[in-house]
Amino acid sequence: MVKQKFIRSWFLWIALFVIFFIFFGCSNTRQPSVDGEKVREYANALYNRELYDQAIREYQRYLDLYDVDKAQCANINFIIGNIYFDRLNDYENAMAYYLKVKHIYPESDVLPQVDKRVVTCLERLQRTADAKQALDEATALEPESIVQPQPGTVIAKIGDREITSGDLEYAIGQLPEYLRSQFEDKQGKINFLQQYIANELFYDAAKREELDLDKDVIDGAFQAKKSLMVQKYLEEQIASQIQISADDVDLYYKANKEKYTEKDEGGDIIRQKPFEEVQQEVAEDLALEKQQKALDALLQRMMTAEKVEIYDDLVN
Repeated sequence: MVKQKFIRSWFLWIALFVIFFIFFGCSNTRQPSVDGEKVREYANALYNRELYDQAIREYQRYLDLYDVDKAQCANINFIIGNIYFDRLNDYENAMAYYLKVKHIYPESDVLPQVDKRVVTCLERLQRTADAKQALDEATALEPESIVQPQPGTVIAKIGDREITSGDLEYAIGQLPEYLRSQFEDKQGKINFLQQYIANELFYDAAKREELDLDKDVIDGAFQAKKSLMVQKYLEEQIASQIQISADDVDLYYKANKEKYTEKDEGGDIIRQKPFEEVQQEVAEDLALEKQQKALDALLQRMMTAEKVEIYDDLVN
């Protein structure tokens, strides 16, 4: 009997301990040790340094861990959507965040801009019918003030649309490397900004004329997309797989020394360029040669697999 009472008492203590642990362990949620504003500032800094994936994670962390009012929640979700849209060209994820703002924070000040961006996302995903429906459903599509669309200093405005220093740096960064040097100083950046604004104004005017529906524009967009797809495919299949070592470059130089000489008007060699002087040029030539060989091999395999036939004698 005493033993049974002891066992019952022991189980009772165990049960009380488990209840205590569950109740107090779960209810005593650990609070973040870092101030929320610091986390948001850190996310802004990541954005401004073009670390977009990391910025998205920190913005999401800010929303998940801190007590943020509805207006700020809408604004941060809008920023994340803009990163996907403007910087990563990921229109599906961008639209998901825009729709989150639209449906969860319908009183947000950024809602008119959200409606416009949803339409643009659908257009860029080539869902024309859905874009038209979204446009018809939107209650207000006139430009409104945007609550902090992205971190950065506002350096220009087109109506109420803000253009930030981050927008400018990103646009310049998309240029080929040989062109960027023209826009490194202040005057160069101002010149580029003026060109950027002019292009946006002309684009807006063309869209008001519904030139996005013009058959030549549609066909040109298709041809451009096809070319980009081919370029991307070849980069993945060929360019990214070619590895060139320092020894490869040295051997290529020694085997093709005549290519790296200075010649007089009669074609006679007057100076052999040393390897150190032309090393970068040699590496680029070797890479191009390897890529061309890989391209020819890939094309031959594909032509064989697809049973391609070319009738030269029928070509006039």
